[in-house]
Amino acid sequence: MKKGIAVVLATGLAFGSALPAGAATSTDLNPEQKQALEKMEVVKQNWENERKVPSFLSGKLSEKNVKTEKAVKSYLKSNESLFKVKGKNLKLVNESTDDLGMTHYEYVQTVKGVAIDGARFIVHTDESGEVVAVNGDLHPDAEKNFKGSSKAKLSEEKAVKKAWKSIDVKPKNVVDDNPSFVRKSEATDMTEKSEKVVYEKDGNYYMTYKVQLQFIDPYPANWQIYVDARDGSIVDSYNAVTEGATTGYGYGVLDDYKSLNTYYANGTYYLYDTTKSMSGVIETRTANYGSSLPGNYSVDSNNAFTSTSQGADVDAHYYAGTVYDYYYNTHGRNSYDNNGATIRSTVHYGSNYNNAFWNGAQMVYGDGDGSTFDPLSGAQDVVAHEITHAVIERTAGLRYQDQSGALNESMADVFGYFVEPEDFLLGEDVYTPNKSGDALRSLSNPDAYGQPSHMNDYYYTSSDNGGVHTNSGIPNKAAYLTIQSIGKTKAEKIYYRALSIYLTPTSNFSAARSALLQATSDLYGTGSTYNSVASAWSQVGVN
Repeated sequence: MKKGIAVVLATGLAFGSALPAGAATSTDLNPEQKQALEKMEVVKQNWENERKVPSFLSGKLSEKNVKTEKAVKSYLKSNESLFKVKGKNLKLVNESTDDLGMTHYEYVQTVKGVAIDGARFIVHTDESGEVVAVNGDLHPDAEKNFKGSSKAKLSEEKAVKKAWKSIDVKPKNVVDDNPSFVRKSEATDMTEKSEKVVYEKDGNYYMTYKVQLQFIDPYPANWQIYVDARDGSIVDSYNAVTEGATTGYGYGVLDDYKSLNTYYANGTYYLYDTTKSMSGVIETRTANYGSSLPGNYSVDSNNAFTSTSQGADVDAHYYAGTVYDYYYNTHGRNSYDNNGATIRSTVHYGSNYNNAFWNGAQMVYGDGDGSTFDPLSGAQDVVAHEITHAVIERTAGLRYQDQSGALNESMADVFGYFVEPEDFLLGEDVYTPNKSGDALRSLSNPDAYGQPSHMNDYYYTSSDNGGVHTNSGIPNKAAYLTIQSIGKTKAEKIYYRALSIYLTPTSNFSAARSALLQATSDLYGTGSTYNSVASAWSQVGVN
């Protein structure tokens, strides 16, 4: 651990009683170091106490000008007693001159010709060639405490495999020919890099392979793993991910502005929300008008998702967040599985695809054909409907056929309303975009959209899994009557309790009525609220 403290001093000898506790003192240094410092006019210093070498010196540090790298090496050799590192072990890696005329000579310290990871040491000269500062990380005991040899017993290929194994992630479709690869494509796309370095750990120095593993799925990572070149053991590892949660913005399908929770990684912004109280994330991808799932990540270079083609991505991402918030804040449910699962959406599915669906693992949204539908993710209640299908799967598990299937559809519609209670229509924002006032379905008036609202009109059919999208109008009407009578706040509590506790995979309409009444009794007793729920179902012919 570096414990040096920078101290501003008058010109002359750099030690005395003014130094704070913990800084190097004259008694810490050997006679050669003291003698070397006496030849310099140090005005600022910083010491690495454990190694007793300077990590930063500034002032007039050379007796003569040094204007070439050869002269700098001569300067370093003449001051080996101060820096406690032999000049031959310092390898020049960069030389540059800035706008002020200062030249900076950057070295890396080596052991047996291999660089010590992070051991950079820089000599700075002014326009006239005088050394005005030196700084960096020196390791005087590196050779003495070196473990191993310059020849590795372990191959680089095996070291990389050891690194993957150590983090319990399996590489797939590794891209290893582009070190600057930015993770824009599928979750399986990863990059790996490796190089031989000497690594310091607890005062010992190991010949290692530094393996860098970068990916964004199953979690954002930029692993730095140091594999011992002798036996493949892991000397050290850490996730040096350089990304972070950010806030971007974009325009949705209806050209409305939305603030977006995004994620920054290596110069790219992802629709990848890590801000929720969940173990997973909310992520949005694109199928690029194909059918391959989950597709590529939705990304942008400047965190502004403003192009027309990004509207579906913006809405899917934003609305998935609002649906998560609804379930979490209203019902204490952490994602669809109540265990913080990742909520993944894929947009731009298929060509002119007029549908959206939950496939058991994620949400999928078509862009519509522009006549029947606009991109379906542009409707908040549609997004809520699809995510609720996931909730239903993990709660009641309503079988998707006949009355239980119609209940499945109805529950998804009803919670679509609870999330977006502006009206009792479903999908009106994206359905028949060239026809105003239209919608896909209505809780308040199912008959106007080709659905029955009473058991007398129950539609018996073998198509559509027994008419699940048609007969859902009956429980939808009951929900509308319930909400109108007792209000949204009570109704949503009752419906959630019935769904999560009392409904079963084969529940029919009568069983749903009983489940809702039991939930009502649990929450509000058997008074007026109970009677209102019973009345709503009686009005649609379910007794």
